Amino acid sequence: MNTTQLKTAILAGAFDNTFRTLYTEERVSSAKIRYANAVEAFESIYGAKQQAVILSVPGRSEITGNHTDHNHGRVIAASVDCDVIAVAAKDEGNMVRIKSDGYKEDAVNITALDPKNFPQFKSIGLVAGMCDAFKKNGLQIGGLCAYTTSNVLKGSGLSSSAAFEVMVGTILNHLYNGGTVSPIDVARYAQWSENVYFGKPCGLMDQMACAVGGFVEIDFEDPAKPVVEKISFDLTGMGYDLCIVNTGGNHADLNEDYASIPAEMKKVASLFGKEVLRGISEYELIEKAPEIRKAAGDRALLRALHFANEDARVPVIAAAMKEGDVTRFLGGITASGNSSFKYLQNVFTTKNPSEQGESLAIYLSERALASFPLPGACRVHGGGFAGTMQAFVPRLYTEAFRQSIDEVMGEGACMVMHVRPVGATRVDND
Repeated sequence: MNTTQLKTAILAGAFDNTFRTLYTEERVSSAKIRYANAVEAFESIYGAKQQAVILSVPGRSEITGNHTDHNHGRVIAASVDCDVIAVAAKDEGNMVRIKSDGYKEDAVNITALDPKNFPQFKSIGLVAGMCDAFKKNGLQIGGLCAYTTSNVLKGSGLSSSAAFEVMVGTILNHLYNGGTVSPIDVARYAQWSENVYFGKPCGLMDQMACAVGGFVEIDFEDPAKPVVEKISFDLTGMGYDLCIVNTGGNHADLNEDYASIPAEMKKVASLFGKEVLRGISEYELIEKAPEIRKAAGDRALLRALHFANEDARVPVIAAAMKEGDVTRFLGGITASGNSSFKYLQNVFTTKNPSEQGESLAIYLSERALASFPLPGACRVHGGGFAGTMQAFVPRLYTEAFRQSIDEVMGEGACMVMHVRPVGATRVDND
């Protein structure tokens, strides 16, 4: 469809079924306005186009497996109903131009793709990196223009950067490769882009959850061939809401903090003659503890112990989800959160110890959940250090929980979300 037809189709309800799947029935009307506005914004920047597509990539919530992916561990994650949406079209020439709402346009010449040509920690590097990844893997790329807008809160632990990377790959996939590139491959290219072009040594969990969608258990023992299994777990049907609490901190200047975790874990692994911790047991770590403390320090040992226990915890929680055992699921989430707080130590940055919004939000959540007659759970969310925390709240008490959090953290800090069953998708395929 051309852009005029797209806007007409959106407002006429042609994609309402897709919007129900992505955002729930209650948000169909607001989704139509949001997408129609995105088409208008695209036309105001790039003009009307004869052929255009509209796409959506969700943010993600890490359920468990905190900082295990980069050491070839196991994780459970889920896509949520906040997302990046894009209107995109092919363009003549060799320029990939992407204008994100609120930011200047990223313009990349696809004939000059080299990490040295792009500044690290900038979105333009992510765009270039995705183009280069597609090219290096024998896929088609070409000139294009796109407008994106996102309600994935930046620096929130909901993976705004991963969603953007996957969106760039999804645009290339549908404009130049007929949608044939698998979500798993798009996620792998996105991780490579973030590692090589953006300069952040992230694992693959964020990108995989954004690309695949739903609840997913992912085993990264072989990162080149991750084992991905969707889990059928109806959190809503079991009477629980997923709440994400914005603590007011921001991930943007914490790259060194994030990098220290895989670096310290891998330093411990090197003492066993390995590159990563996967396969090294808690028993082996304790047995070698004096040597590890001397060579890598106490924090590195504690982070390695967190990994060993967290990695083992993932299949136990996955089994509880597959069996529909919400009590065992919540117990596993609590144990995961305690390990992250005490041993992984990613609830605040030592650069600014006076700012501890994560710790405060966890305290408030534990206090509120303990006052309810039904069980709940909470934990640090995502990379940690700042941003958000996560809580699983009995729906009967969600409003009371929200109010207790917002009274201290600020109006709107507690966000009630839903797990959406679809990852990266082309919306106008109806």
